[in-house]
Parts: sequence; structure tokens; C-alpha cells
Amino acid sequence: MTHRILFTALCAAALALTGCKPSADNAAAPADTAPAATAAEPAADDHATDVLREVDNSPAPEGLDVRAFAGSFKGTLPCADCPGIDSTIELKGDGSYATHDVYQERDASFDSTGTWTVEEAGKRIRLDPNSKDDQDRLYAVVSNNELQMLDADGNAPASGLDYSLRRVMSAH
Repeated sequence: MTHRILFTALCAAALALTGCKPSADNAAAPADTAPAATAAEPAADDHATDVLREVDNSPAPEGLDVRAFAGSFKGTLPCADCPGIDSTIELKGDGSYATHDVYQERDASFDSTGTWTVEEAGKRIRLDPNSKDDQDRLYAVVSNNELQMLDADGNAPASGLDYSLRRVMSAH
């Protein structure tokens, strides 16, 4: 329940920052429509550059758009007693997710479903499994095309190993 409240608060904050006036091109919105509290935000030209950086695989902006960020991410995560774990996460636009983890050189795989939320102003996502026996998983949003698995406290693993999952581009 706390995650849903946090998600709702983040969505409300994102809406407040973008203003109430709908626009087909938010990058071209006049500066005088922004709330007074956003005076420290970059100029309209800088905002257009930020939009280009999203496509460019640079760091994701604050106020991550759940529907736009949704997609599949895959990678091989380190494993303590096997060569690796082939991990797939499908983040859906409705806020639900599904994971599939296959342990290499073993006859073992695990699936999980639940909801995902954005935290830390778009810098982290949390997977909250439907099964309360499973622990939440945290991932840093490295870019629009990469997630990095974090420990239970939200810290990057100190091992130096690759804990990255990369976006799977769908073939059109």
C-alpha cells in the first residue's frame, strides 16, 4: 500500500511540474506556463536537449513516465553457485510486471509477477511481487535502455560484477 501511495505522489508531482495545459509539444511550451517553484529548471532549449538525450540512451530524467519506460529487459546476472542467471523482466505500462529467471547449468527457473513503481524521482524502480513470500527487488535506472540490480537497501553491489539488464528492442 505504501508503494502505491508513493507512486501516486510521484505521479502528482510529475503532473504539477509539467503544468495543466495540454500541449502536443511539451518542449515548446512557453516558459510563463511553468509553476513559480520551477525557476531552477533548465531553459526551454535545455529541455529540448533533455528530450533528445532520452532517446540517446543518456540518464533517464526525473519524473520517469511509467508507460513510456515500459518494456522488456534482459541480461545474465552473477550467480554464487552457477555460471549465471538469465534474467528477463517485462515492465508493463499498466504498472504490472513479470520476471523469468533461469539458472544456467541447472534445471531451475523462477517466475514472479506483481507491480512496479518508480522511486527516487525516476532514478530507481521497485518490483513488488504478488507473493508476499518473495522479497521486493530494486533496480537503478541507468538509462532508458538499462537497469542495474541493486541490493535490498538500494545500493549498487560492491562486487564490481555486471548486474545490468538491457532493453530488448522489439522487431517491427
